[in-house]
Amino acid sequence: MNESQLVSEGLSLMALGMGFVFVFLTVLVVTTTLMSRVIGRFFPEPVAEASAPRSGAAPTQDDTLMAVIAAAVHRHRQKR
Repeated sequence: MNESQLVSEGLSLMALGMGFVFVFLTVLVVTTTLMSRVIGRFFPEPVAEASAPRSGAAPTQDDTLMAVIAAAVHRHRQKR
């Protein structure tokens, strides 16, 4: 085989491979998009109810957690 024939076959094989990958990825994106729309249509997410406002009397677990995180960040910044 001639060197130019090898290059030509290599380029055609590369184009075929890249075309196959492009088609496969396009089909994959279209399929996942359609699946997402079908799931969203037939199984919608439930609407969350509005929670009652917090009273300032007793700290909740979230408030305690936020205080602990703030103290840890403050201590970390002091060490630097």
